[in-house]
Amino acid sequence: MRREAITLVSGPARHSIDAEIAENDATRALGLMFRHSIGDNEGMLFVYQPAQSVSMWMRNTTVSLDMVFIAPDGTITRIAEATEPLSEALISSGGTIAAVLELKAGAVRRLRLKPGDRVEAAALAPGVGASEP
Repeated sequence: MRREAITLVSGPARHSIDAEIAENDATRALGLMFRHSIGDNEGMLFVYQPAQSVSMWMRNTTVSLDMVFIAPDGTITRIAEATEPLSEALISSGGTIAAVLELKAGAVRRLRLKPGDRVEAAALAPGVGASEP
């Protein structure tokens, strides 16, 4: 799976995250399942083209995550903090999104992210990524 340095922009603060890019059905289905740890400045960016409403879950995911839902223009629209490991409860995007960034639980609070902040990533550029397997 390819990796990309992405930037989270909250007010004047800029934070770099080393993200794995899940841009097809196979990598999105696997996600961060079966991992036992994730670094403080690491994550996974799930890319959806075309933009759509999505639901995530924590099946087979043993670490708690913060999920950041991202509009096509890179704006953070919704955040689900400290998701429950191994849960099959659905976590909805709450609307049309282009991506979901999963981070180690506590990252959103530590980085002071909130809806309206931005995510800068080449993977979010039009025509980058795909939704085919």
